[in-house]
Amino acid sequence: MKPLTEQEIRAAFVNCTKGEAKRLSVPRDLADRPWDDLDYLGWRDPQAPGRAYLVTELDGRPTALALRCPGPASWQARRSMCSMCLTAHTGGVSLMVAPKAGKARQQGNSVGAYICSDLACSLYVRGKKDAGSGSRPPESLTLEEKIQRTVANVAAFLAKVTA
Repeated sequence: MKPLTEQEIRAAFVNCTKGEAKRLSVPRDLADRPWDDLDYLGWRDPQAPGRAYLVTELDGRPTALALRCPGPASWQARRSMCSMCLTAHTGGVSLMVAPKAGKARQQGNSVGAYICSDLACSLYVRGKKDAGSGSRPPESLTLEEKIQRTVANVAAFLAKVTA
């Protein structure tokens, strides 16, 4: 993924108002992010733990989603699998819900997916971050194929939000 500026990120949101995009917390360490290893940039809002954000490149331009995610609950202590990168975590996967874009958002429609709670799918796929023993199922896919699958899963989620 190519490095993004705060302005590019704020302008990329498709499922919130311009005012909401202007007020949300963007990471201050954008220059320090491992951009070459990211398929998308994801972060949790430190001032609002129930909010998260995801930015990826779609059709050659940045596209961003605002997500809602629940706080930790007792059921999260069991093992769950991320639907984006297929990494299994014990308590490290959250149901992230994105309000749909456009008129569907105004009607209260949303789409959800189980995603790594820290939004670090790209790093788990590349082995740069470890979710513990047995977190990655044995596969015959190459690293490039796993990356392509993750990118396709993120794009499919974005397509549901913007449909």
